[in-house]
Amino acid sequence: ICVNFFLYIYLQKLLNVMKAKIIIALFLLVASFSNAQELVWHTDANKAITESNKSKKPLMLFFTGSDWCGWCIRLQQEVFTQPDFKKWAKDNVVLLELDFPRRTAQDDKLKIQNAQILQVFGVRGYPTIWFVNAQLENEKINFSQLGSVGYVAGGPEKWVESAKTILANKK
Repeated sequence: ICVNFFLYIYLQKLLNVMKAKIIIALFLLVASFSNAQELVWHTDANKAITESNKSKKPLMLFFTGSDWCGWCIRLQQEVFTQPDFKKWAKDNVVLLELDFPRRTAQDDKLKIQNAQILQVFGVRGYPTIWFVNAQLENEKINFSQLGSVGYVAGGPEKWVESAKTILANKK
């Protein structure tokens, strides 16, 4: 009886350890899957261009006023945070956010970079999204414009459809 009792206790502890390991493994699996869907929004143009050239994907330049532009905020919420857009973007473009906030502090170097790129594209309204190929030569950026789009009503499906049309016409 005594041996059976100790064997029972030992098996219970072993079972609890195995349950804990299974729970931890499932947690790590779910965490890795959710991270796989997260997008990288670059703010440094040079890094984004390097990634674009390495991956052979065009850049998607998102000109935004993140803390004041209602249509920019709406585009973020309705499209850019949605799984359909995330999957498409991950497979097709390198993302570069060019933000022009009014209330949020921004590094001077970033302000200058964003203003220079804004001037190159002649952006007059927000949100504006340009699809481009870019080369970095002697610390100078050369952009090849593929097309632009803004807010498109209809959610991620309609927006991605318009982006696909731009990219398909330029291949």
